[in-house]
Amino acid sequence: MSAGEHALITGAAGAIGAALARAHRARHPDARLTLVDVDLEGAGRLAAELGAAAHAERWDRGVPEERGARVEALTAERGPIDVLINCAGVMEIRSFAATPWEIGARLLRIDLESPLRLMSLVAPGMRDRRRGLIVNVSSMAGVTPLHGCAYYGAAKAGLAMASEIARRELAPAGVQVVTVYPGPVKSGLERRARTQVPPSRLARWLPTGDADRLAARVLDAVDKRRPRVVYPAFYDLANRFP
Repeated sequence: MSAGEHALITGAAGAIGAALARAHRARHPDARLTLVDVDLEGAGRLAAELGAAAHAERWDRGVPEERGARVEALTAERGPIDVLINCAGVMEIRSFAATPWEIGARLLRIDLESPLRLMSLVAPGMRDRRRGLIVNVSSMAGVTPLHGCAYYGAAKAGLAMASEIARRELAPAGVQVVTVYPGPVKSGLERRARTQVPPSRLARWLPTGDADRLAARVLDAVDKRRPRVVYPAFYDLANRFP
C-alpha cells in the first residue's frame, strides 16, 4: 500500500491486533491508523505509542448494526478506508449443549457478523477506487473441528469462506484480500482458552505462536501477494488435512 493511506484495525488492544498495527506502522510510516477496540484505554496507549497519525476509538463489536454510522463518520473525518484488518474476536470453549444461546449468538455477532459488515461497508469503495487491502484473521478452529468450539468454529469458518470468496471477486478490481489462519498464539484470548480446557499432554505439546512473528508473516504475505497465512507452520498440516 502507498504512503498516507488510512488503515482501520479492529481488536487493536489485543496481542495480535497490536502486533499488526505496529508492523503496519513500521512498513508504512505515513499511514493514518484508526485503532478500534472495546478496550479504549488499551487502544489509546497503542495510538500514543504509534504517533500522531494514530487514533483510537471504542467500538463494541457485539453491536454490528452500529458499524454503518461509525464508518461513515470515520470516513468523513479521516478519509476513505484503504486497509481493513479484521482482528477483533472472542472465544468461549463450552460444549454445544452447555452453551446458552445468548453466548452463542454473541460469538456469531462478534466473530462473523461484525467483520462481514465492515467488509460490506469498505469493499465497494475499494473496488471503485481500484485499490485496497482487507486482512481477515480467522482461526484454525474454523478448519479443524475442536470440542467446545461449535459457535466459535462456525463463525471463523464462515469468515474464512467469505474472505476466500471475496479475494476471488475483488482481485480483478485491484483489491487484495488475505485470510489468516492462526493456531494458538500467545495472547489474552489464548490464555483464557487454556483455562477452559482440561490440561493434557497434547495441549502442552501443540506449538504456540508469537503475535509479532504472526504479524510479520501477514505483512510479508501482503507484500508477496499471497492469499493466506497459516501460523505456526505446524498447523499447515491440519489446514490441508482437517
